[in-house]
Amino acid sequence: MFHLILFQPEIPPNTGNVIRMSANAGAHLHLIRPIAFDLDEKAVRRAGMDYAELAHVRQWDSLDQCLTAIGAPRWFAISTRGTVRYDTPRFAAGDAFVFGPETRGLPQDVLERCPPEQRLRIPMRPGNRSLNLSNAVAVVTYEAWRQQDFG
Repeated sequence: MFHLILFQPEIPPNTGNVIRMSANAGAHLHLIRPIAFDLDEKAVRRAGMDYAELAHVRQWDSLDQCLTAIGAPRWFAISTRGTVRYDTPRFAAGDAFVFGPETRGLPQDVLERCPPEQRLRIPMRPGNRSLNLSNAVAVVTYEAWRQQDFG
């Protein structure tokens, strides 16, 4: 299926929600250290641990280590600074989606390593704050899965 990568996540309930969503969508979740909380925190358990047995979650020391290990043929950076609308590419099984930390988004150097046509954005009304991380992950994941006819 797909690989969801949270780069240095900061807020436990968001990660818990993504654990739950990834289990339901059959996606593999990868967390890039440092993680700003203990995965055993109550907020993570409450949101996602009832799905822990169904979820595929791994932790990595770096994005490069993660991408090498999963052998992702393509990876997409999801950012408010992306230039391509998230529903434009034709996604394929094995694609990876990288999401930045809640308070600052993906670092510029990570964004620049991603090919421009794979820097995706989710449309928003001008002047609004970006979507909650777990909502953004769900929007992109379900679009990619929809393109695979929810197979």
